[in-house]
Amino acid sequence: MSLKSTLARILHPVEKLVDRIKHRPNNTPLIEPYLGYATPETIVLRGRILSRQRRGAPKPDQGKWANFKQMLALFATDEVANVTISTGDTTTISDEEGYFTLVIPRPEKQSGWISVEIQLQDSPQETATLEALVPAPDATFGIISDIDDTMLETGAYSLARNLWTSLTGNALTRRVFPDSIALIDALHAGRNPVYYVSSSPWNLFHFLQTIFARSGLHKGPMFLRDLGLSETQFISGTHGDHKGSAIDQILTAHPDLPFVLIGDTGQHDAHVYLTAARTHSTQVKRVILREPGPGPDDDSKHAIKELQALGVRVDTGQTFSDLPELYSQRGGTWQAEADTIRPSAPKRSVSAASTSR
Repeated sequence: MSLKSTLARILHPVEKLVDRIKHRPNNTPLIEPYLGYATPETIVLRGRILSRQRRGAPKPDQGKWANFKQMLALFATDEVANVTISTGDTTTISDEEGYFTLVIPRPEKQSGWISVEIQLQDSPQETATLEALVPAPDATFGIISDIDDTMLETGAYSLARNLWTSLTGNALTRRVFPDSIALIDALHAGRNPVYYVSSSPWNLFHFLQTIFARSGLHKGPMFLRDLGLSETQFISGTHGDHKGSAIDQILTAHPDLPFVLIGDTGQHDAHVYLTAARTHSTQVKRVILREPGPGPDDDSKHAIKELQALGVRVDTGQTFSDLPELYSQRGGTWQAEADTIRPSAPKRSVSAASTSR
């Protein structure tokens, strides 16, 4: 038995005992709504049931200690299991960490953000509106982007820097890279759906949504990570396992849509995207990687070469500013070739610098 499995078997009963002590049975459970997505036949709605929420109102000038306490409070969730959630004739039950998924038929001739009202079966006064993204019929490709050090400055390539940045900032001070906003705008083009994957826990969903909205980053379903314990697993999988599973889920839900994958070289995204390209060879058309900190290691460079050998276009660099999508914004010209996701414009060398370093 592995160390993680052993820890899970020991700590899971402890966590359940703590949950029973924390849970207040007289409280009406609350619905924390997440953003859902569509498959060709269904709408997948997602959320979590909590007994209460702890969210402080951040101030741009508050100190790091206040930020730290507010961030820790986001992890002190009181999740509620075995709650029945319904919409129309469809019901589901929250799992041991409070998460739930409702799957309903996809409405015909509707696209964009679909809103669905849900309620708790035992507390019908407790309702929430859940949203799910249905790609536009004229979408030519989809975009899947990592968050940390790709969209949001984090320093995830260094554990110490990652923890410091994550725990001492707040939703009003954390910085989204301006070139990421511009890139997502250009790729979205008013019709192409955007999805975000991250190993950050679901506890940070509202926090990240607030940052994205403040920064003007396009709204999209997030696929975050459950850090809870189960009877057999100490924390839910590895970074790569989670991200790869999320990407597989998105690509499988959109079998006829090609995709651009955006990430960075600090957390082995090239390896995860290589696996996705091998599994979904007709869908992964392009990979764009930011190079934070020291840049790609040898393993990442090898994965980039493997991606190129599969016929996937790979763009890498310390910023996204030299990508052809952003060239026209600096006074150049650019012609979109959306069907192949291979824009034509004066380009920097694709991955040459990175793979030769």
